[in-house]
Amino acid sequence: MSIFIRNYKPGPLATLYKANIWRLNSTTAESSVKKDEDEEEFRVLDILKKRDKQQKRIVRRTDIQPDRADRMTENQNWGNVWPGPKTFHPSSVPLPLRQGYVPAGQAPPAKKANAELMKIPNFLHLTPPVIKSQCESLKQFCTEWPTLLNSEEAIEKHYPVEVITSDYCHASPSIRNPLARVVTLRIKLSTLDLDKHARDKFIRLVGDRYDSSTDLVTITADRCPMRAQNLDYVNYLLTACYHEAWNVEEWEKDKTEDDMEYYNWDNNASKKSVVNWYLAKRNEQRDLTEDEYRSYDISVIPNAEGYKSAVSSLMNDGESEETVNNYGKAVRKLLGLPEKMVV
Repeated sequence: MSIFIRNYKPGPLATLYKANIWRLNSTTAESSVKKDEDEEEFRVLDILKKRDKQQKRIVRRTDIQPDRADRMTENQNWGNVWPGPKTFHPSSVPLPLRQGYVPAGQAPPAKKANAELMKIPNFLHLTPPVIKSQCESLKQFCTEWPTLLNSEEAIEKHYPVEVITSDYCHASPSIRNPLARVVTLRIKLSTLDLDKHARDKFIRLVGDRYDSSTDLVTITADRCPMRAQNLDYVNYLLTACYHEAWNVEEWEKDKTEDDMEYYNWDNNASKKSVVNWYLAKRNEQRDLTEDEYRSYDISVIPNAEGYKSAVSSLMNDGESEETVNNYGKAVRKLLGLPEKMVV
């Protein structure tokens, strides 16, 4: 085509086919440019040569830099190698650790490139020598144990409130356990400054949280998400119940013995009968007021305390073979009769 254009001479024929000739020339030029672009785009990529070079480079580095675990000595300070909690690193642990599920008859995966060892939190920083060195460092901030707290009775006397919490360690993506927020507070009811009315009201407020056999009040809180919040909540419950027990409502002042929830021997006719019997026995008969009957000290009457507890148990706990037998023994002791009646 280029030869035809080079030998071209203008004339009437050229004027007629000029447009077609130049269009053909232009199309040929565009196709040649497009062919050059296609040749540059589809070039062959040689991968094998680069891969061989990369493998040789890796082999050379492995030969030059040995594993750190192989260079670690036996008498080195482990606390400097693993000072705190961190993700498992195989080159820093000179132990042949294995972890992971495999079919029967095969060994678990080693520590190298083991994702199972990196999932869970490890405690490689809490080895016995490291803990011992940390305790030695903390001794300078500690005080000696008080010499007066040398028995359980002394501890209960000076520190009556007992708070119980639990910490958990388990294999999980999170080290938090929902049960760690639970807080339990225990205290003996006898350590609280309560009178007879306040004690009875406090027991009714706490309900089944009071154990009469051990005299312990147990309050447990788990509704808050954090342990500190539950600790504040149990302290609030104990304080609220204590102050509410001392409150005396107006309707409580109008209560009589028939309205009481329990039998109070000091306010009933049974005590009057015992006091009158004792005064008549000593020939000291006199008229006493209601307040004098209630405040009369029955410790001067032999076996009166046993009779009081037997009658109170019979009235409050109900009639049973045990309470009836105890009542019969207490009456015979009070009157000076033998334990078994001889017919």
